[in-house]
Amino acid sequence: MSDRAETLPEFPAWPQYDDAERTALIRALEQGQWWRMGGNEVNSFEEEFARANGADYALAVTNGTHALELALQILGVGPGTEVIVPAFTFISSSQAAQRLGATAVPVDVTPDTYCLDMAATEAALTDRTRAIMPVHMAGHLTDMDALGKLAGDAGVAVVQDAAHAQLAEWRGTKVGALGSVAAFSFQNGKLMTAGEGGAVTFPDNDTYQEAFLRHSCGRPKTDRRYFHQTSGSNFRLNEFSAAVLRAQLDRLPGQVATREERAPLLASLLADIPGVEPQARDERVTLNPHYMAMFRIPGITEEKRNALVDDLIARGLPAFVAFRAIYRSDGFWETGAPDLTVDDLARACPVTEAITADCVWLHHRTLLGTEDDMHTIARIVRAAVAEL
Repeated sequence: MSDRAETLPEFPAWPQYDDAERTALIRALEQGQWWRMGGNEVNSFEEEFARANGADYALAVTNGTHALELALQILGVGPGTEVIVPAFTFISSSQAAQRLGATAVPVDVTPDTYCLDMAATEAALTDRTRAIMPVHMAGHLTDMDALGKLAGDAGVAVVQDAAHAQLAEWRGTKVGALGSVAAFSFQNGKLMTAGEGGAVTFPDNDTYQEAFLRHSCGRPKTDRRYFHQTSGSNFRLNEFSAAVLRAQLDRLPGQVATREERAPLLASLLADIPGVEPQARDERVTLNPHYMAMFRIPGITEEKRNALVDDLIARGLPAFVAFRAIYRSDGFWETGAPDLTVDDLARACPVTEAITADCVWLHHRTLLGTEDDMHTIARIVRAAVAEL
């Protein structure tokens, strides 16, 4: 109980901003054109974001969910097709496919990195599989070597859900240079943010050009007579959001460097707590931006895990319960669900079932704290776990 009497720890606030964002907003305001077709901010941000992530092309969009939906659409996902998604993820991963009329097929994840299990993914392939969607959980990249071979042999596309993975690297290769489309999110809690927003990166010009059309109601950049070449929707990002994101992107490498310094220390401290298992790291992930600091307490019940999170919050930690298995939300079953039951999927996804109940994550702003802060976090977690 002594920890409760201590002064609550103070971590850096989120979102972070300063005069860079203020200057950017004024710049966007005073250019006199607030729409991407007449302004300079969105175009500049796309170029800068593509370069930072090793991609040839980037397209800024309204949010991360739309980024996924657009990425899937240009790869031919629609009615009659299937998209393999992790069972453990935020539900946008599956809903993006389902809104296109496709069937989302949940598969299990690994117990250590919480990313797609390759054996389960291979077993889920059918002649209707159009795409596999790895989710780079908390910034940790999925096994891209195994996935690339599996997808290549099967002749299916890969759409990276990189909502957590800005600047991430696999074997020294940036996430946007891994040979497939990748979708990013700039929602308020993400590693860089304008409150909302998203982006898609592309390995070739053809997919970029089609995506541009479809994100702008099928209308080419130079059209003046309303000749819409494809169907589409309005996923265009505005100039003010792009201006903020340019400032956020400038700040991101320094923040990631700090998290990369703090995360191994925190993981080692958490691993010393009896019953606590932090998210593992594959040595082939050469840069992890650390969207979350995640850990499991195997064997704990969901009720006790929820109480633990409440206790951690009371002790001053920005703690959260992990995502629920997507098939355990009613929204998953409204449309585009597989011809299976919840129990069928639960039996096929035992790791996801366990993580749903026993996993906790801490906001990435904690990893922007000092080394002493990492020791404080571990001390608080140890005390809270001991009282379970």
